[in-house]
Amino acid sequence: MALHINPFAVLVAAVSMFLVGGLWYSPLLFARPWMAANGFTEQSLRDKGGMGRVFAGSFVLALVSAANLAAYLGGPETTAAWGATAGALAGVWIIAGLGIIYLFEHRTLKLFVINAGYFAVSFPLMGLLLGAWR
Repeated sequence: MALHINPFAVLVAAVSMFLVGGLWYSPLLFARPWMAANGFTEQSLRDKGGMGRVFAGSFVLALVSAANLAAYLGGPETTAAWGATAGALAGVWIIAGLGIIYLFEHRTLKLFVINAGYFAVSFPLMGLLLGAWR
C-alpha cells in the first residue's frame, strides 16, 4: 500500500503542535501552575539557560510526532474526521504513558493534567490537519 503523505501538511502539523505548546505553557494559560508544580521560578528557568536548544529540540520532536502520525494516516481513505480521531487516540497512548511515569515519579496530579492536556489538544489538531490536507 502506498502512503499518501503531504510533507507540507507534516510541517504545518508540527508547527501547530509547537504553537499549541507555546500557548499552553504561556502566562495566558498554564505557565504559572506548571512552574509551581515543577518547583520552577522565572529566575531558575533563566539560570538553566539553553532555551534555544530546548525550542529546537521541541520542534524536531514535534516534527517526528507529525511525521509518525502522517504515516499512520497515510491510507487513501483518511479524512479530516478520521485524522482528528486517530490523533486523539494517539494522544491517549501518550497520556497513559505519562500517567505511568508520573505515578512512579510521584508527580502531582496537577502537573499530569497540565501536561496531558497539551497532548489531548495538540494530537487531535495535528491529526485533523494531516487528514484534511492530503
